This record gives sequence, structure tokens and C-alpha cells, in this order.
Amino acid sequence: MRNLELYRDSNHLCVLLHETEGNEEEGIHSNQYLILHREEGVLLDPGGFGVMPDVLEAMLDYCTPEQIKAIILSHQDPDIVGGLASWLEITQAQVWISRLWTRFIPHYGLPPKAVERLIAIPDEGARFTWNDGTELELLPAHFLHSEGNFHVYDPTSQILFSGDLGAAEMSGAALSPFVDDFPAHVCQIAGFHRRYMVSHRAVAVWRATLGDRPLSMIAPQHGAIYRGRAITDFLAWIDELPCGVDCLQPGGRFLP
Repeated sequence: MRNLELYRDSNHLCVLLHETEGNEEEGIHSNQYLILHREEGVLLDPGGFGVMPDVLEAMLDYCTPEQIKAIILSHQDPDIVGGLASWLEITQAQVWISRLWTRFIPHYGLPPKAVERLIAIPDEGARFTWNDGTELELLPAHFLHSEGNFHVYDPTSQILFSGDLGAAEMSGAALSPFVDDFPAHVCQIAGFHRRYMVSHRAVAVWRATLGDRPLSMIAPQHGAIYRGRAITDFLAWIDELPCGVDCLQPGGRFLP
């Protein structure tokens, strides 16, 4: 395993923690990200209980648990939240999550008084601010695929951390850290997006929210990271994709 640095300058670092190599990880591979700004850390979607020790070991290459100021959760799924209780035991971080899920994630076995550290993100989004005033934008991405869903846009690196949007069903030898050939990558994402993204309207609203923000990368929670031409190719593809309820037919069937 290794860490993959996505951006670095004298004050700011974005890193994919514990990048899997070869057949190291079975099942659907998940990505956990660290943003470190002037020695203050933010963890994004830190993962399930099983990966927590490896993610912690990877994180320690860059910072201590005491430096983690916030944990930002794109939504409520166990592959994102399942290890949260352990993270709250070793850090004093605030946990940012949609207001819809603050009543539910205590069922993941959070330590006593941990609910006092939950920050309910309003539907319209929010900003996380570092001590020097630098910000992360928490952008609404509702119904992609969760009812309360947020992406994190980092203006410094121009990386969009997109949760399950852009996610690929990749594992084992199929893993590659970056998407450089989008047409060859479509087979890894099409089925997932058609079923898990709720509707084309949800995609269109998200695209309007994203606006013209410059993007150096789109970093999803599963699979490879989009860069270069693959970013525009992915956005053009998702703009035209029927998905979710658009494809739903009587009897529980979906259009192919």
C-alpha cells in the first residue's frame, strides 16, 4: 500500500490515503482522503471499521490525530461512516454531515457525548474555514445518491471530492489511480450510476450548483480519479445519462 499525493504546495496538501496496489484489497475499493493545511487536517469519508487501522497508519505519515480538526462525511453509508466511532475516540474532530443524518449516525456506536461534535450541514451547503481563513466548500449534491449528500470542493487545489458520483466498481488488478481514457472507463461506472443516481434532474441541479468552478481533478469515493480530458468527458457523459427513477418500470424492472 502507498499514499498518493494529489496536490502539494508549501501550505496545502491533498492525499489519497492507503492507495491499494494490485490484488491487495478484495471487494469494492474505497478511497479515503486527507487535506492538510498549515498542519491542520481534515479527513473526508474516512471509511468503514475494517479499513480504519490502515487509514490511520497512512495518515500518520502526515499528521497526528490531534491535528485532525474535522471529519467531513458526504453521506451516511457504512463504507463512509462505519469507522467513525474509532476516529472520534482518537481525535477531537468535529463531524460534518447532512442535517438529515445527524439523528442516525449515533447508531454506529459513537462514544459518549460524541453527538455534541456533530455539525449539521444545512441543505444549501456550508463552508469549512481553516484558522488562516482558507476555506473548503461543501456543495449540495442531494440524491446523488443519498437524500442528504455533499461534495467537498477545495479551491486551493481545485479538486472536487465527489463521494459516490464518478465512483467505479473496480477492485483487485483492475485498480488504477487515475482515469486517463474515459471511453475505456465507462464500462466501470455505467451500471452503478444508472441504478444509484436518483434522477437526471438531480444531476442537472448538481451541475448548476457546481457552475464554472475550475477542476483539476474529480476524486470519487470508489475507483480511479478523473483528471485532464477525462473530467470534461465524464461531465458530458453524466449530463446525458438517464438514471434512477428515469429508468424505473412497473414490477421493479429498470430500462437497460
